[in-house]
Amino acid sequence: MKNLSLVKKILILVMILALPGFLYYLLTAKGKNRYKPLSYFGPKKLSGTSHKFHGEVIPDTTYHQLPDFKLVDQNGAIVTGKSFDDKIFVASFFYTHCPSVCNTINKNVNALLSDYATNKMICFASITVDPERDSVPVLKNYSKQYNPPAIKWLFLTGDTSVIYPLARKGFLVDAVKVSNDDFIYSDKLILIDQEKHIRGYYSGTSAKDITKLNDEIKVLIAEELRKKDKPLY
Repeated sequence: MKNLSLVKKILILVMILALPGFLYYLLTAKGKNRYKPLSYFGPKKLSGTSHKFHGEVIPDTTYHQLPDFKLVDQNGAIVTGKSFDDKIFVASFFYTHCPSVCNTINKNVNALLSDYATNKMICFASITVDPERDSVPVLKNYSKQYNPPAIKWLFLTGDTSVIYPLARKGFLVDAVKVSNDDFIYSDKLILIDQEKHIRGYYSGTSAKDITKLNDEIKVLIAEELRKKDKPLY
């Protein structure tokens, strides 16, 4: 009986050790993606070109992309769309004197950032919807409570003529000033791929959505690495 129990324990241990490798094989066998890719958000249209997959001709689709923009970070450095070339980034909107929601969102962003502190592919960008108050020094002081590496988490300000259209037409979320102390803006964290496509929206105040975002960042990392035939690890 003791020998039988020992055999069972060994079999269980082998299964535990083998399972991750088996799952990895299913995801990467023969260089093909076996996972469900993330969706693309926003308007899309046929490009007029096509490609073949398993002998089938498939029309190419052009997906919505962020337009270029010019903002300033908490250190006074100019940030444009090109600053995020070859980067996966998570964008959000806030303002520094927001009473509660922004604090919850940014605490969740800070927790996510800690998971990707050494990953050079990932960064975060929080854009103020109140640039009249949220100057560079104000953002610098605000960011100190999180103390993020500047290149990992950018707090961005600029002109409302840039920020509001960028929110609505670029990130496809609301951003508008109602009064001096009241703004309509989205609580969403927005996942952007390396080609500036929107790949996901997640409530910045929902623990369930934050977990989903964390999982889908990993899926997007794998997707981007496979495009370039880079090793996953």
